[in-house]
Amino acid sequence: MTSWMIMVTPVLVLITLTCVILQRQHLLMALLALEAMILSLVLMIIILINTTWLMFVITMLTFGACEASLGLACMTAMSRSYGNDHLNTLSLNKC
Repeated sequence: MTSWMIMVTPVLVLITLTCVILQRQHLLMALLALEAMILSLVLMIIILINTTWLMFVITMLTFGACEASLGLACMTAMSRSYGNDHLNTLSLNKC
């Protein structure tokens, strides 16, 4: 692989990590940033490690898909019960 790909992939992970930290208000934006982080980690593993670790890459992609589906299910349940996807409404006690 080219040398610029080796230098860019850790930067992608750091950018998505800062996006997760900055997007703490809406759950959907945090979930999208987490999904981008999983994909950039998979890209980094593919570039930096031999392609003989194909089963590990497939396992990571599977866990990423499961994380995305669980996150969307939680967001759907939250938006149905609270009416929005703001994370600060989770701390409200609605009895």
